[in-house]
Amino acid sequence: MSKRFKESNLEGHSGLHFNTAATAEPDVPPALKESNKLSATSMGENSIPSFKAADLVVRPSSRPKAKQPTFSFGTAFTDHMLSIEWTLSEGWQTPLIRPLGSLSLHPACSALHYGIQLFEGLKAYRGDDNRVRIFRPMLNMSRMARSARRACLPAFDQSELLECIRRLVELDQDWVPHTASHSLYIRPTFISTESSLGIKKPTCALLYVIMCQAGSYFNDEAEPVSLWADPKYTRAWKGGTGDCKMGGNYGGALLAQHEAMDYGCQQVLWLHGGDHQITEAGSMNIFLHWINEDGEEELATPPLDGIILPGITRQSILELTSKWGGFKATERYLTMGQLCTALKQQRVKEMFGSGTACMICPIGRVFYQGEKLY
Repeated sequence: MSKRFKESNLEGHSGLHFNTAATAEPDVPPALKESNKLSATSMGENSIPSFKAADLVVRPSSRPKAKQPTFSFGTAFTDHMLSIEWTLSEGWQTPLIRPLGSLSLHPACSALHYGIQLFEGLKAYRGDDNRVRIFRPMLNMSRMARSARRACLPAFDQSELLECIRRLVELDQDWVPHTASHSLYIRPTFISTESSLGIKKPTCALLYVIMCQAGSYFNDEAEPVSLWADPKYTRAWKGGTGDCKMGGNYGGALLAQHEAMDYGCQQVLWLHGGDHQITEAGSMNIFLHWINEDGEEELATPPLDGIILPGITRQSILELTSKWGGFKATERYLTMGQLCTALKQQRVKEMFGSGTACMICPIGRVFYQGEKLY
């Protein structure tokens, strides 16, 4: 199944414009695709006080870095970054593309003390025609705006940010790898720069974007990952921030991941509630391809009920497979009890995770309550 998804062009292989390689982008009007121009009105957000891509200032690096032939995920950064400052008194400042460099933050910065920050992750691919394409970026912009509201960070025009990102990718497009197995990872980040102690709504913030070359997220992408399922740790809860892309969701998972390694597993299968509902796998959305209790072939993934991150790859998988026929694609609750029973009855065809970094990642085994499940 995971091989079939990759063959379906879900990965979005890679002149520079915005479109999806898998499905039509519902948020982008046809005129935008033809002109490759972005406007505030295309998203219906022209009433939001925001920075404008037309005001973007570009200061190219005078010392481009040499590109490394080999690299680990998240280590080979491009020459430039985008930064946009905001203050309550003056609003959004002029967007700036400048050479990649360190940030200067006050020691009392509330992003450091109280975790008032968020980020996104999207990819640019180089296609066989040598053109660079970004995979479904409007969905990332929309999710980022939702996370910003949850973090009490200021609103921004999604289309204007996307055009600024396009300009950044265009400037550093030589960093987009020329192989189908590699891409350019784009990391928009939004932090509070409030320089006073005390938990309060920020009066100043910084939105910035950095980029790096990306290969396999795991050491060996050919090998299925192993998961440790234990209810002692919880990734997210109702009313929390599990459906937002915030750093605390990931930093708080480190201890559980290291404990998983003690059991010979690479990632955590996150459970929730007394019935041990399956929610996510590491930082991935999770899918179960099986014959369900009613004898139907089904591709199932947990619903977006507030504790699941609404993944872009997840959404793309559901949109694609719902059109394939031959089996049903559903969003439904899944429990470890159901999984164990299905494994014993040999009704499981495959489990896999999905995400921007890992794309499609097969799952080989699960360690649960002292037992290895295959």
